[in-house]
Amino acid sequence: MSWALIPLTEEQREIQRTARDFARAEIAPHSDAWDRAEAYDVGIVSKLAELGFLGMLIPEEFDGLGLDTRTYVVALEEIAAVDASVAVLMSVHNSLPTQMILRYGNAAQRERFLKPMARGELLGAFALSEPDAGSDAASLRTQATRDGDHWVLNGTKAWVTSGNHAGVILAMARTDSSADRRGPRGIGTFIVTPDLPGFHVGKKEAKLGLRASPTVQLHFENLRVPAENLLGDHHMGFVYAMQSLDNGRLGIAAQALGIARSALEHATRYAAERRQFNRPIKEFQAIQFKLADMATRVTSSRALLYSAAAAKDRGEPITQFSSMSKLLASETAMWVTTQAVQIFGGYGYVKDYPVERLFRDAKVTELYEGTSEIQRIVIARELYAQS
Repeated sequence: MSWALIPLTEEQREIQRTARDFARAEIAPHSDAWDRAEAYDVGIVSKLAELGFLGMLIPEEFDGLGLDTRTYVVALEEIAAVDASVAVLMSVHNSLPTQMILRYGNAAQRERFLKPMARGELLGAFALSEPDAGSDAASLRTQATRDGDHWVLNGTKAWVTSGNHAGVILAMARTDSSADRRGPRGIGTFIVTPDLPGFHVGKKEAKLGLRASPTVQLHFENLRVPAENLLGDHHMGFVYAMQSLDNGRLGIAAQALGIARSALEHATRYAAERRQFNRPIKEFQAIQFKLADMATRVTSSRALLYSAAAAKDRGEPITQFSSMSKLLASETAMWVTTQAVQIFGGYGYVKDYPVERLFRDAKVTELYEGTSEIQRIVIARELYAQS
């Protein structure tokens, strides 16, 4: 079923087919089991890497594919349509740690980390939030203190996707002092690896959705990070993180879009098969209206996402459009999956049918990498900045 208004190139269609075939062959047979086990098979990481899906936005000189953003979100949607848990590891890895190192890292950091990350030898993670610093991320408390040729980090990071599997974690910590707090301009970004002394994986969250994707706390107890692992300016890490979230929000929009599209496809097929009152329920106007509204929202979300991705590839500012895209796609995912459950009726509420998992997976897209409320604040702020 195709809902694209903006045409794809032949290369993009081929990558789309590759991602779709891979997801159906290598992920779909295991998704329900991974959801029940609350863990994916880590072997899926190397399989994604073999196809280049962990280095899509990394230049060829660092062993990546050097593709444009629209091609990346096209592939990500296909993965998410089958398993949103696998899609989020792909999204975070491609959108945040690799892009932050590429944009703000020095030559030695790019050489050391980007090549193994592109090859899937090192999975990337992003550690900004803390137990008491979510939407107000600038209030984070993890402290970094310079000690000779190291920085010593103490604190706890929360909601870290793939934090227990990652080989490279981009962690934000305060570099200002308690006597001279500088707010967002007193935070640095550090490239943390799990072999460093003082690094500990903490609580793994038991979640409503994306159950196969591990979300953990990370504890830094006198974590000694070599000074050469500081990314860029030691007071600009929060700014780097916020700018990089423009990329991350496009990834989450693609994930949400994949969830919504999958729910629409399942509901459309079910409505043609399910019979009540001696005819398929697709013949009832109540069901037709639901499907029509679902298809309209999915198509609108894709059009905005593709446009925002194209703007990014042209080098244009996308803060407003990435927030718009994430907002529309995530709320579409939640609304469409709710309608899909309604179309399935009682069967939509049980785990034997796919829309139950899609409904659970959809909710978090309205929460992470900025809640829907935060996206509206960003959009409104950008509106006033332009006036």
